[in-house]
Amino acid sequence: MVLKNHSYILFGLSVLLVLVVIASICIGAVHIQVHQLWSMISYHTGLSHKAGFTSQQLAVMLNLRLPRVLSGVLIGAALAIAGAAIQGLFRNPLAEPGLIGISSGATLFAALTIVFGGKLLTMIGSTYSYYMLSVAAFSGALVTALAVYKLAMRKGRTMITALLLTGIAINALAFSFTGLLTYISTDEQLRNLTFWSLGSLGGSSWLSVGSILPFIAIPVLVLPFMGKSLNAIALGETQAGHMGFNVNNIKRVVLLLATMSVGASVAVAGIISFVGLVVPHIIRIGFGADNRLVIPGSAILGAAMLTLADLVSRTLVAPAELPIGIVTALAGSPVFIYMISAQIKKQQV
Repeated sequence: MVLKNHSYILFGLSVLLVLVVIASICIGAVHIQVHQLWSMISYHTGLSHKAGFTSQQLAVMLNLRLPRVLSGVLIGAALAIAGAAIQGLFRNPLAEPGLIGISSGATLFAALTIVFGGKLLTMIGSTYSYYMLSVAAFSGALVTALAVYKLAMRKGRTMITALLLTGIAINALAFSFTGLLTYISTDEQLRNLTFWSLGSLGGSSWLSVGSILPFIAIPVLVLPFMGKSLNAIALGETQAGHMGFNVNNIKRVVLLLATMSVGASVAVAGIISFVGLVVPHIIRIGFGADNRLVIPGSAILGAAMLTLADLVSRTLVAPAELPIGIVTALAGSPVFIYMISAQIKKQQV
């Protein structure tokens, strides 16, 4: 019965995602009617021989809107599912990749690659440079996650306060080094580094979609199957061990998959805050704390929210464009403050 209810909720979230994707493809400087979008799909799949659209609309849809929307879907799903998995692993709704330093670590390694590997990136070509940046960002995310995790461990247990404080310290350290790299960078490198710090989907292309797809598809497909294990860990690591779960292996797998998805996202879109923090919390408030729902539900809702944030970022001040990191921060900060206030009141009761 519970799984049946989960299916209904996931179906409803999927419908929301489809509607947001259609809106994001159709709305913009070149307007596309919904029936014209359907005409493009049916014409190119052979369902219809009547082309009820212009060549400009087709070019905009195929070369600009569709890769950008797919990037938003992939990155939103990756950030939200990584946040949900890390919160489940650490048993704290305030833990998320940005807050505990994973995103800043990924940004630092990507910045190191841009500043000191610029010639190498040019030599190996645009295709391989995307993969190289993804690998560098993933390595930075993994190193940071392991460092925070080890420093927060005491006698086999994760100290939540130590985790958050260590994450803040790692964030400050990583941002300091990124600032130093910004100071010594050339004008071209400075433009790239600014892009990382503000977050944007403006550089999305079919190439970038292809480069992050394997890094994000694996976590998005595998992490939902970890929901039962994370439910057991929520009862306590000792209890989970008594129930037959290998807690240490679960920690390694969740940490590896979460850092993989965050690293790939940062490599393509820079730092996008609050998606990994807020989206899992919305699912918990709306539908309960069962990780078998929270993890896949966060992936779908995260994809929808980031796609919507991207639509706002490119239409709100058109023809200019707001960095998407600013939009998510403006929307996510009040929710984050509310969460902290709610936790303080809960502890005082």
